[in-house]
Amino acid sequence: MSLKGKTALVTGSTSGIGLGMAKGLAEAGADVALNSHENPADIEPIRKKLADETGRKVIFLQADMSNADAIAAMCKRAETELGKVDIVVNNAGIQHVAPVHEFPLDKWNLIIAINLNSAFHTSRALLPGMKARKWGRIINLASAHGLIGSPFKSAYVAAKHGMVGLTKVTALEVAEEGITCNAICPGYVLTPLVEKQIADQAKVHNLPPGRVIKEVMLKGQPTRKFVGTDEIAGLAVFLCTDAAQSITGTALPIDGGWVAQ
Repeated sequence: MSLKGKTALVTGSTSGIGLGMAKGLAEAGADVALNSHENPADIEPIRKKLADETGRKVIFLQADMSNADAIAAMCKRAETELGKVDIVVNNAGIQHVAPVHEFPLDKWNLIIAINLNSAFHTSRALLPGMKARKWGRIINLASAHGLIGSPFKSAYVAAKHGMVGLTKVTALEVAEEGITCNAICPGYVLTPLVEKQIADQAKVHNLPPGRVIKEVMLKGQPTRKFVGTDEIAGLAVFLCTDAAQSITGTALPIDGGWVAQ
Protein backbone atom coordinates (compact mmCIF):
# COMPACT_ATOMS: atom_id res chain seq x y z
CA MET A 1 0.00 0.00 0.00
CA SER A 2 1.91 3.04 -1.25
CA LEU A 3 1.37 6.56 0.03
CA LYS A 4 4.12 8.01 -2.15
CA GLY A 5 3.49 11.67 -2.83
CA LYS A 6 1.32 12.06 0.27
CA THR A 7 2.16 14.05 3.40
CA ALA A 8 1.04 13.50 6.98
CA LEU A 9 0.93 15.35 10.28
CA VAL A 10 0.74 13.10 13.35
CA THR A 11 0.17 14.85 16.68
CA GLY A 12 1.64 13.47 19.88
CA SER A 13 4.03 11.40 17.81
CA THR A 14 7.43 11.22 19.50
CA SER A 15 6.71 7.98 21.35
CA GLY A 16 4.19 5.15 21.69
CA ILE A 17 1.19 4.91 19.38
CA GLY A 18 1.85 8.23 17.65
CA LEU A 19 5.43 7.39 16.74
CA GLY A 20 4.31 3.96 15.56
CA MET A 21 1.77 5.52 13.21
CA ALA A 22 4.26 8.10 11.95
CA LYS A 23 6.69 5.28 11.21
CA GLY A 24 4.01 3.25 9.42
CA LEU A 25 2.99 6.20 7.25
CA ALA A 26 6.61 7.01 6.39
CA GLU A 27 7.34 3.38 5.55
CA ALA A 28 4.35 3.48 3.20
CA GLY A 29 5.91 6.44 1.39
CA ALA A 30 4.48 9.55 3.05
CA ASP A 31 6.53 12.54 4.20
CA VAL A 32 5.75 13.09 7.87
CA ALA A 33 5.58 15.87 10.45
CA LEU A 34 6.12 14.72 14.03
CA ASN A 35 4.72 16.74 16.92
CA SER A 36 4.98 17.10 20.68
CA HIS A 37 5.52 19.84 23.25
CA GLU A 38 9.12 18.74 23.82
CA ASN A 39 12.32 20.58 22.99
CA PRO A 40 13.28 20.10 19.32
CA ALA A 41 16.87 19.24 20.29
CA ASP A 42 15.62 16.35 22.41
CA ILE A 43 13.53 15.01 19.52
CA GLU A 44 16.21 15.35 16.85
CA PRO A 45 17.56 11.78 17.30
CA ILE A 46 14.03 10.39 16.86
CA ARG A 47 13.38 12.55 13.80
CA LYS A 48 16.71 11.68 12.21
CA LYS A 49 16.33 7.96 12.86
CA LEU A 50 12.89 7.87 11.24
CA ALA A 51 14.12 9.84 8.24
CA ASP A 52 17.20 7.63 7.83
CA GLU A 53 15.24 4.38 8.17
CA THR A 54 12.47 5.32 5.75
CA GLY A 55 14.18 7.68 3.32
CA ARG A 56 11.29 10.11 3.70
CA LYS A 57 11.24 13.77 4.65
CA VAL A 58 10.56 13.96 8.39
CA ILE A 59 10.17 17.24 10.23
CA PHE A 60 9.36 18.08 13.84
CA LEU A 61 6.83 20.72 14.87
CA GLN A 62 6.77 21.72 18.53
CA ALA A 63 3.37 22.87 19.78
CA ASP A 64 1.31 23.08 22.94
CA MET A 65 -1.68 20.99 21.92
CA SER A 66 -3.88 22.63 24.56
CA ASN A 67 -3.50 26.02 22.84
CA ALA A 68 -5.63 26.81 19.79
CA ASP A 69 -3.27 29.50 18.47
CA ALA A 70 -0.26 27.19 18.78
CA ILE A 71 -2.11 24.46 16.89
CA ALA A 72 -3.06 26.85 14.09
CA ALA A 73 0.56 27.97 13.78
CA MET A 74 1.74 24.34 13.74
CA CYS A 75 -0.69 23.46 10.93
CA LYS A 76 0.45 26.46 8.89
CA ARG A 77 4.08 25.42 9.33
CA ALA A 78 3.24 21.86 8.32
CA GLU A 79 1.61 23.06 5.10
CA THR A 80 4.57 25.33 4.38
CA GLU A 81 7.37 22.87 5.16
CA LEU A 82 5.71 19.79 3.64
CA GLY A 83 4.07 21.68 0.80
CA LYS A 84 0.63 20.41 1.83
CA VAL A 85 -0.97 18.14 4.44
CA ASP A 86 -2.96 15.25 2.98
CA ILE A 87 -3.30 13.20 6.15
CA VAL A 88 -3.77 14.34 9.74
CA VAL A 89 -3.67 11.86 12.60
CA ASN A 90 -5.07 13.38 15.80
CA ASN A 91 -3.27 11.33 18.41
CA ALA A 92 -2.22 13.78 21.15
CA GLY A 93 -3.59 12.78 24.52
CA ILE A 94 -3.06 12.63 28.28
CA GLN A 95 -4.73 10.82 31.17
CA HIS A 96 -5.69 11.46 34.79
CA VAL A 97 -7.63 9.11 37.05
CA ALA A 98 -9.90 10.27 39.90
CA PRO A 99 -13.55 10.03 41.03
CA VAL A 100 -15.87 12.61 39.48
CA HIS A 101 -16.40 14.48 42.77
CA GLU A 102 -12.65 14.72 43.34
CA PHE A 103 -11.55 15.31 39.75
CA PRO A 104 -9.32 18.43 39.64
CA LEU A 105 -10.80 21.12 37.42
CA ASP A 106 -7.44 21.95 35.86
CA LYS A 107 -6.94 18.29 34.88
CA TRP A 108 -10.45 18.08 33.41
CA ASN A 109 -9.92 21.20 31.32
CA LEU A 110 -6.48 20.08 30.13
CA ILE A 111 -7.64 16.60 29.11
CA ILE A 112 -10.60 17.99 27.17
CA ALA A 113 -8.32 20.55 25.51
CA ILE A 114 -5.63 18.09 24.43
CA ASN A 115 -7.66 14.92 23.86
CA LEU A 116 -10.64 16.49 22.09
CA ASN A 117 -10.32 20.17 21.27
CA SER A 118 -6.96 19.73 19.55
CA ALA A 119 -8.53 17.36 17.01
CA PHE A 120 -11.11 20.01 16.17
CA HIS A 121 -8.45 22.70 15.79
CA THR A 122 -6.21 20.64 13.48
CA SER A 123 -9.12 19.46 11.35
CA ARG A 124 -10.48 22.99 11.11
CA ALA A 125 -7.10 24.33 9.99
CA LEU A 126 -6.25 21.61 7.47
CA LEU A 127 -9.63 20.82 5.88
CA PRO A 128 -9.60 23.81 3.49
CA GLY A 129 -6.45 22.50 1.78
CA MET A 130 -7.84 18.98 1.59
CA LYS A 131 -11.08 20.27 0.11
CA ALA A 132 -9.20 22.32 -2.48
CA ARG A 133 -7.27 19.20 -3.58
CA LYS A 134 -10.36 16.96 -3.34
CA TRP A 135 -8.43 14.41 -1.25
CA GLY A 136 -7.75 13.98 2.43
CA ARG A 137 -7.66 11.57 5.34
CA ILE A 138 -8.44 12.50 8.95
CA ILE A 139 -7.76 9.78 11.51
CA ASN A 140 -8.80 10.46 15.09
CA LEU A 141 -7.25 8.30 17.78
CA ALA A 142 -10.14 7.62 20.09
CA SER A 143 -10.04 4.56 22.34
CA ALA A 144 -12.11 1.63 23.45
CA HIS A 145 -13.15 4.27 25.99
CA GLY A 146 -14.75 6.17 23.12
CA LEU A 147 -17.28 3.32 22.99
CA ILE A 148 -17.57 2.21 26.62
CA GLY A 149 -16.96 3.69 30.06
CA SER A 150 -14.73 2.87 33.01
CA PRO A 151 -14.80 4.27 36.55
CA PHE A 152 -12.50 7.15 37.52
CA LYS A 153 -11.75 8.23 33.93
CA SER A 154 -14.52 10.80 33.44
CA ALA A 155 -12.53 13.37 31.46
CA TYR A 156 -10.77 10.80 29.28
CA VAL A 157 -13.97 8.88 28.51
CA ALA A 158 -15.89 12.10 27.82
CA ALA A 159 -13.15 13.33 25.48
CA LYS A 160 -12.92 10.04 23.60
CA HIS A 161 -16.70 9.79 23.21
CA GLY A 162 -16.57 13.36 21.91
CA MET A 163 -13.85 12.33 19.46
CA VAL A 164 -16.15 9.66 18.02
CA GLY A 165 -18.93 12.24 17.63
CA LEU A 166 -16.57 14.73 15.98
CA THR A 167 -15.47 11.97 13.60
CA LYS A 168 -19.05 11.30 12.48
CA VAL A 169 -19.90 14.94 11.91
CA THR A 170 -16.67 15.66 10.02
CA ALA A 171 -17.16 12.61 7.81
CA LEU A 172 -20.70 13.65 6.90
CA GLU A 173 -19.69 17.21 6.07
CA VAL A 174 -16.93 16.20 3.64
CA ALA A 175 -18.42 12.99 2.24
CA GLU A 176 -18.51 14.36 -1.31
CA GLU A 177 -15.08 16.03 -1.15
CA GLY A 178 -12.82 12.99 -1.51
CA ILE A 179 -12.05 13.18 2.21
CA THR A 180 -12.66 10.51 4.83
CA CYS A 181 -12.66 10.80 8.60
CA ASN A 182 -12.48 7.78 10.89
CA ALA A 183 -11.73 7.03 14.53
CA ILE A 184 -9.42 4.22 15.64
CA CYS A 185 -10.36 2.82 19.05
CA PRO A 186 -7.48 0.83 20.58
CA GLY A 187 -7.59 -1.24 23.72
CA TYR A 188 -4.51 -1.45 25.94
CA VAL A 189 -1.29 -0.87 24.02
CA LEU A 190 2.14 -1.54 25.51
CA THR A 191 3.62 1.97 25.39
CA PRO A 192 6.18 3.53 27.77
CA LEU A 193 3.30 5.12 29.67
CA VAL A 194 1.58 1.76 30.14
CA GLU A 195 4.85 0.08 31.12
CA LYS A 196 5.12 2.56 33.99
CA GLN A 197 1.55 1.76 34.99
CA ILE A 198 2.42 -1.93 35.17
CA ALA A 199 5.15 -1.24 37.72
CA ASP A 200 2.87 1.05 39.73
CA GLN A 201 0.00 -1.45 39.70
CA ALA A 202 2.35 -4.25 40.76
CA LYS A 203 3.21 -2.30 43.90
CA VAL A 204 -0.39 -1.38 44.65
CA HIS A 205 -1.74 -4.93 44.21
CA ASN A 206 1.37 -6.68 45.53
CA LEU A 207 1.46 -8.85 42.42
CA PRO A 208 4.26 -9.72 39.99
CA PRO A 209 4.12 -7.78 36.69
CA GLY A 210 2.92 -10.80 34.71
CA ARG A 211 -0.15 -11.22 36.91
CA VAL A 212 -0.84 -7.47 36.88
CA ILE A 213 -0.95 -7.56 33.09
CA LYS A 214 -3.34 -10.54 32.93
CA GLU A 215 -5.46 -10.01 36.04
CA VAL A 216 -5.70 -6.23 36.19
CA MET A 217 -4.85 -4.48 32.96
CA LEU A 218 -5.98 -7.05 30.40
CA LYS A 219 -8.81 -8.51 32.44
CA GLY A 220 -11.40 -7.04 30.06
CA GLN A 221 -9.45 -7.72 26.87
CA PRO A 222 -10.45 -11.26 25.78
CA THR A 223 -7.25 -11.97 23.85
CA ARG A 224 -5.26 -11.21 27.04
CA LYS A 225 -2.70 -9.56 24.77
CA PHE A 226 -1.64 -5.96 24.31
CA VAL A 227 -2.47 -4.39 20.97
CA GLY A 228 0.74 -3.65 19.04
CA THR A 229 1.58 -0.17 17.82
CA ASP A 230 2.39 -1.78 14.47
CA GLU A 231 -1.18 -3.12 14.28
CA ILE A 232 -2.60 0.37 14.82
CA ALA A 233 -0.17 1.79 12.28
CA GLY A 234 -1.27 -0.85 9.77
CA LEU A 235 -4.90 0.14 10.20
CA ALA A 236 -4.04 3.83 9.86
CA VAL A 237 -2.11 3.21 6.64
CA PHE A 238 -4.99 1.16 5.22
CA LEU A 239 -7.46 3.96 5.97
CA CYS A 240 -5.28 6.29 3.90
CA THR A 241 -5.42 4.13 0.78
CA ASP A 242 -7.96 4.17 -2.04
CA ALA A 243 -9.13 0.73 -0.89
CA ALA A 244 -10.63 2.48 2.16
CA GLN A 245 -12.18 5.43 0.33
CA SER A 246 -15.72 4.30 1.23
CA ILE A 247 -14.89 3.78 4.91
CA THR A 248 -15.79 7.01 6.66
CA GLY A 249 -17.52 8.15 9.83
CA THR A 250 -16.65 4.91 11.60
CA ALA A 251 -15.22 4.07 15.01
CA LEU A 252 -13.00 1.03 14.46
CA PRO A 253 -12.15 -1.01 17.57
CA ILE A 254 -8.74 -2.66 17.66
CA ASP A 255 -9.01 -4.00 21.17
CA GLY A 256 -8.78 -7.80 21.29
CA GLY A 257 -12.56 -8.09 21.59
CA TRP A 258 -12.96 -5.77 24.58
CA VAL A 259 -16.05 -3.89 23.36
CA ALA A 260 -17.61 -7.04 21.87
CA GLN A 261 -18.59 -8.19 25.37
